[in-house]
Amino acid sequence: MSETKRILIVEDDVRIAQNISKGLVEKGYETEVAYDGKIGLKLGLHNDFDLILLDLNLPSLNGYEVCEEIRRKKPSVPIIMLTALGETEDKIEGFEKGADDYLVKPFDFRELLARINVFIKRNARGVETNNNNILKIANLELDPESKIVTREGIEIELTPKEFLLLEYLMRNKGRVVSKTDLADNIWEQNSQQSLNVIEVYINFLRKKIDKEFIPKLIHTKTGMGYILKEEL
Repeated sequence: MSETKRILIVEDDVRIAQNISKGLVEKGYETEVAYDGKIGLKLGLHNDFDLILLDLNLPSLNGYEVCEEIRRKKPSVPIIMLTALGETEDKIEGFEKGADDYLVKPFDFRELLARINVFIKRNARGVETNNNNILKIANLELDPESKIVTREGIEIELTPKEFLLLEYLMRNKGRVVSKTDLADNIWEQNSQQSLNVIEVYINFLRKKIDKEFIPKLIHTKTGMGYILKEEL
């Protein structure tokens, strides 16, 4: 890594937090650890981190509250939730609060590292690309360089994962994109869990870019996938 990337670890289990921190430092990352929600929120809001690892069951403030507040103030920082809560409802709530990924405890450090690297590499590519080509369809615009999305001139805040999903759909506008295609290119893991999460994220995008606007742009092709096109 040409520049040391900073990762905030918000985890009240001292052993887990220290093990993650030690492993990341060995891989060249710089880490900071918070052992409760209030401190994690303060650090997340007042410092620049390249990624945040966030436990759910925290003292003072829970992970959902911390995630929602950080996401509101810093929409572009990737947040990976770490939790023992593995039910689908728990994951959906995490995504609704703004999490970009979700890892259920106990997990293998190698899997955590792989997911971290996906976000770090994508952000690095975004900086290196210097792409001024704004993507457009109807009255929706996406700027890959500034990471700004607007519809009818109104700026729409998206999480990093939502942005990647919309960018992929816009680069493939007019073409049916399957869930498997999205899982391979956006989540980089074609598992049943990823396929289920895609539907959740499509619904998030619809609420943000389609619900209050005309024409509708995101369409479902039953049994095939999704297509971004102007509704005739």
